[in-house]
Parts: sequence; structure tokens; C-alpha cells
Amino acid sequence: MRVSDFDFELPADRIALRPARPRDAARLLVVERDRLIDRAVRDLPELLNPGDVLVFNDTKVIPAALSGRRIGRGVEPEIYVLLHRRLDASRWLAFAKPGKRLKPADRIRFGSETRVCLLGALDATVEAKGEGGEITLAFDFSGPVLDEAIASLGDMPLPPYIAGRRASDEEDRRDYQTIYSREEGAVAAPTAGLHFTEALLSALHERGVAREFVTLHVGAGTFLPVKAEDTRDHKMHAEWGSVSAEVAARLNAARAKGGRIVSVGTTSLRLLETAAQSGEIEAFSGPTDIFITPGYRFRAVDLLMTNFHLPRSTLFMLVCAFAGMERMKEAYAHAIAADYRFYSYGDASLLFPQG
Repeated sequence: MRVSDFDFELPADRIALRPARPRDAARLLVVERDRLIDRAVRDLPELLNPGDVLVFNDTKVIPAALSGRRIGRGVEPEIYVLLHRRLDASRWLAFAKPGKRLKPADRIRFGSETRVCLLGALDATVEAKGEGGEITLAFDFSGPVLDEAIASLGDMPLPPYIAGRRASDEEDRRDYQTIYSREEGAVAAPTAGLHFTEALLSALHERGVAREFVTLHVGAGTFLPVKAEDTRDHKMHAEWGSVSAEVAARLNAARAKGGRIVSVGTTSLRLLETAAQSGEIEAFSGPTDIFITPGYRFRAVDLLMTNFHLPRSTLFMLVCAFAGMERMKEAYAHAIAADYRFYSYGDASLLFPQG
């Protein structure tokens, strides 16, 4: 399919720069096969049935946006780095800006005179350069010591459509993290989960809706534009995820009893579908680069809760595959006309599958 098929016009003022407060006050557009219903996220217990299972991604976002400067070679230009995949105890893949200022063996010093980690300077060597500004960084620290330094010097990696309009701040360290996050490793939030509060989780439990957790460490590739003209020519960045054998067994058992698997976010869905290529959900641990476009046959997920996504993005392609392209274009047109808030800090939708 052509990428242009997934384009639509979005007014700039629909992009949310801050989340709703409280989180579950966000609006929720229910997209059924034959109607659109305007609700709120806090209404979710009324929309689900006892025996349904919500599947959450418990990844934890690390402050992976680092500012520094190239040192040891003439002029010391500022360098901005977004870590996106850990390779080992001391090495990360990252996107650098401006990448053209760097070459292999260059040294980068992160932090500033007013902002240093407790261990002193955080320096790294550029081991290799790839395409699109991607570099391999070898830090002088490793393991927990490196993690501590990154936590001290890094900022939350807000998406470009927010970061381009305001700076990250202390509020984002709380807002851009789900309340149930526990497995560190993501450099982007599983944003559908940002809407959940303890009160909402309690109400869902009282309703008889179960919850399960999987882990997919969301990478910075989720922010990258699709540059190909045909979807067949686009290559997804791999992200690491895991589904335990116990969780897989409980999900299959719930479905066998008539319960619906409700994926909270596209990250949970992509991981579940990766783990269900045989037809049933199985234990899984490893990288996934699954790319879901219209025509895909879903095996693991019955309902999808997700935010509103970018035009021409792989995520909009995924929701079109799930609920139908024409249906999703109608839903997005309704959301724009009704002043729904878009993207990571925006409102949500609850999608039923196409027939």
C-alpha cells in the first residue's frame, strides 16, 4: 500500500502539550463497527465485561535525552543524543544531532558546569556511525554506575512534536511514565497507559476485569517518519520484549472462557501478536520488528485502547489494520471536529475490530 493512503490533515492546536489532570479525565472515543461514542477514560469499567483482561506494558522510560559537546578535536560543538537501544553494560545505540559533526573515535562529554552527575563527567566514544544520524556510543562508565549517571544528566525523551514546542521539565518525569512502570529500558512511553490511575484500576478490578503485564521496551524508532513511498519498503526498528509463560497461559485460558483480550496500547498489541504467530499466545523473549498494516490477520487481541496517532505513521497504519481504514479515517475526522487532543499526552480511543 502507498504511505500517502494514510495521510490526513491535523490542525496544530490539536496536539496536546500536557496531559489531562487527573489522568483518567481524558476523553475516550469508542469506535465500534457501526457507531462512534464519545466517552471518558474513567468510563472504561462500564465499557468492558467481567472476564475481560487488560494487557499493560510495564516498561519504564529512562531519561534518555542527553546534551553534551564533542571534545578533543578543535571547536567543541553541542551534540544532542537520544539513546534508543542498549547493547551491553556500557554501549548504546543512539541518534545524534547533528550527526554530521561526529565521526568514529570522537569523544562526547555529557552534562554542563551546572549539571554534572555525582561521579563527575560522563564521557563516551563514538564507536561507529550508521544511517540517519544513528551512532554507537561506548561510555566510560558501565552497568548501574552508567544508569545512575544517565538518570542524573538525562531528560525525559519527549516526542519531537512536543519537544519542538517546549522544553522537557520536572513534571514530565512524572507525567511521561505510567503509574505501573517497573522494567527500565524504554525511551518512549507506552502512551495509552498514561491515562490509568489507581482509582481507575480499582474500579476495573471491582468490575471483574483482570489485568496482566508484558514488557516491550519502546525505542526511539517509534518517532521516526516513514520515508518510503510504499509500506513494503519500510523497515521497523527492532524493540526488545517479553511475555512470560504464566501470562501467556492465563491469557489463553481467559479467552477460552469467553473473555476478551484488551490491549492497552499498540506496544502491548505488537508484542502479543509477535508471541501468537502459532495461533495461541506463547512465551516470548527477544527482539520484535513486526510491522502491521491492513490485511494483517490478528491472532491475540480482541479490543485495542490507544491514543490518536500521527498521519502517515506506522501506528496509524496499525489501527487501520485493526479497525478498518475507512472506519479509522471517519473516527479521526470526528475526533478532529470534536476537539479531541492528539498524540502522547492526548486523549484515547477504544477500538473494536473490523468485521
